[in-house]
Amino acid sequence: MQILPGTHSLGATVRDLDLSQPLSNDEHRAIVHALARHGVLRFPGQTLSARQQFDFSARFGTLEENVAGMFQEPGLPQVMVLSNIIRDGKPIGIADAGQGWHTDMSYSATVAYANVLYAIEVPQRDGRPLGSTRFSDMVAAYETLPDDIKRRIVGRTATHDFAKFWDMMRRERNSARPPLTDAQRRTKPPVSHPLVLVHPVSGAHALYANPGYAMWIDGMDRAESDELLELLFRHQTDSRFVYTFEWSRGDVLMWDNLRTIHQALADYRADEPRLIKRCQVMADRVLHDGRTDRHALVSL
Repeated sequence: MQILPGTHSLGATVRDLDLSQPLSNDEHRAIVHALARHGVLRFPGQTLSARQQFDFSARFGTLEENVAGMFQEPGLPQVMVLSNIIRDGKPIGIADAGQGWHTDMSYSATVAYANVLYAIEVPQRDGRPLGSTRFSDMVAAYETLPDDIKRRIVGRTATHDFAKFWDMMRRERNSARPPLTDAQRRTKPPVSHPLVLVHPVSGAHALYANPGYAMWIDGMDRAESDELLELLFRHQTDSRFVYTFEWSRGDVLMWDNLRTIHQALADYRADEPRLIKRCQVMADRVLHDGRTDRHALVSL
């Protein structure tokens, strides 16, 4: 196995590793540390069944079943289908996932550790891949905050809500996704998380607020909260922190949700097919393996 860093603070390529085969303990540890160091890992040239993708992903933590319950692999609800393909008049996957800056599962009491996506069909136009994914480095974003802003957010928490992103997509992006039911909203009630977390593997401080799900800063006047969150959102999506990944068929992409925020680019048409399968790894295992419990771990 070779780990080849890129030129950005985010991104490395892992070669000579067949993810269809079980990982050794040494390979597993190397991936955990590489993910903490580079934030985004590409494993090119993979051929995986849904079960093999599940098995690889599950080495890193419990796999989530999406609260919306849509477009799941038959028999493996932890494998979600992301696609714009229509078959027999019906969509086979969710077509507009992730089209806005966010961190997966920040709306959950147990947050997400990593995403594992496998590209089966990648849209192309004029020989160029479409549907890239952008990432922003929240360690770099925190480190470059002015000291007065760091003092304002230290020890603070923010409330995150699953419905914020879902409702935004319906309201502003003309999404065909159905409205959330009351039962779905009750399944994922709003939760609070610290604005700054300490990464359980690297020990680095990272900004943990995102435009997709963060609603307000707890205990702060709402106008002041809105102003400060808007400042943080602008800062964390500054181009100097952003890394753009261009997909190729057979890529497995794994990224660290404790280190990054991300956004999918919807620059392809309905007749340019995209098919990607996703597993969401929760942070239960990586936090359990850390030195303290979750609440202490993410406090300064």
